[in-house]
Amino acid sequence: MVIMEELDKFREECGLIGIWNNKEAANLAYLGIFAQQHRGQEGAGVAAFRHNGETTHSLHKGFGLVQEVFSDFDFAKLPGESAIGHVRYTTAGGHRLANVQPFFADINCGGLAVAHNGNLVNADPLRQELIEEGAIFSATSDTEVFLHLLARSPLNVPLIERVINSLKRVQGAYSLLMLFDDRLLAVRDPNGLRPLCMGQLDDTVVFASETCAFDLIGARYVRDVEPGEIIEVTGKNSIKSYFPFGHAKESPCIFEYIYFARPDSSVFGRNVYMVRKRLGAELAKEHPVKADYVVPVPDSGLTAAVGYSQASGIPLEMGLIRNHYVGRTFIEPKQSIRDFGVKIKLNANADVLAGKSIVVVDDSIVRGTTSRKLVKMLRDAGAREVHMRISSPPTTDPCYYGIDTPIKDELIAARQSTDEIAKFIMVDSLAYLSMDGMYRAVQSTQGKFCDACFSGKYPIGAPVDYEERQKPLFKVV
Repeated sequence: MVIMEELDKFREECGLIGIWNNKEAANLAYLGIFAQQHRGQEGAGVAAFRHNGETTHSLHKGFGLVQEVFSDFDFAKLPGESAIGHVRYTTAGGHRLANVQPFFADINCGGLAVAHNGNLVNADPLRQELIEEGAIFSATSDTEVFLHLLARSPLNVPLIERVINSLKRVQGAYSLLMLFDDRLLAVRDPNGLRPLCMGQLDDTVVFASETCAFDLIGARYVRDVEPGEIIEVTGKNSIKSYFPFGHAKESPCIFEYIYFARPDSSVFGRNVYMVRKRLGAELAKEHPVKADYVVPVPDSGLTAAVGYSQASGIPLEMGLIRNHYVGRTFIEPKQSIRDFGVKIKLNANADVLAGKSIVVVDDSIVRGTTSRKLVKMLRDAGAREVHMRISSPPTTDPCYYGIDTPIKDELIAARQSTDEIAKFIMVDSLAYLSMDGMYRAVQSTQGKFCDACFSGKYPIGAPVDYEERQKPLFKVV
């Protein structure tokens, strides 16, 4: 068996779900992370707390997709009225079971489970400081830093103040769920880089990275957790809000709209599907081309391709068909099959493509290797002309805030011009959406979002040794 070669895309971040005041909290948390599976396929977990009577804590997590981790699982083993769940793709840290979240620890204020989406830019110096003070780390993820900071905070102050004082020491991107014996906290960093929203299901309070999780469990969206806000839920849904961090420039991640979030979610107050359609429409206005068909790269380019087709009047056809039933592993072929990793996921529809001039719409080009293979596949299927249109600006810089991206030298747009990239991926023409066009589609202005992957302008800096942090501390054999 071999691990499937991933398409050359940015890899997902993480997805969170929090449930308070429901007898089936763990089941709902499972459904919530299932709905957000697109945000991470490496590992999944759910922690549940029982508050009625004697407090109990339980946790189940593992490698793989949600349905694999919880296959034939007995949810009676996760009793309680509150739960948090997490799906993960490795950003900081490595591929170790200890890094799969939620994390749980018994500390001096009782049980604590933590789930986190994002990366801390000062995690390494904090970790080193804590180790020198005697802390013992069992994982390499940034998230464990939160546990140790809180565990070592002064005991003679209220718990919420201990949390606030601990959070004031971290810098970076964090949407955070913290489940205690008597409360659930939902937190977004002062810049609001990663999404987190609050919902309601009858008498149950729910938190999630995306609203699609609410749709699956029948909850209604209430509002976003604001940048720099801590929401505290206790008892029978007593809700308090705190803004303890002072003013910071809001910088939500614009790439949520371009690629990461599910199209049926609302993120940062906007419906993702409608934004992606506008991205495609702006792309058609900026870079028109004469062609027979608009062909999306499924699934990432599909919605933008709809917008491009509608704005240009060129009919949309599914010239590339995706196999949605591909698992994470498969039997290795006995003979070499060229471009096997791409072909196992996508296949060219020759009857649609033969003799046609096509506009291929995708959301981004990372290294260019997959685009090159796709173009060859389209030409082999008979496409007469292949024009590539990208519904975002050129990706020139890595992300340090919770998206797994290559280093700068591996990003093709950081090293080559658009014409050089077009030659490399073997298209008749290539064009990217402009920054202005992207912001028109988002219905905002430059400076209102984090667009560092396109501009190199980082709102809260970057860890000096980021590239080293991506390497595991040791190999698990």
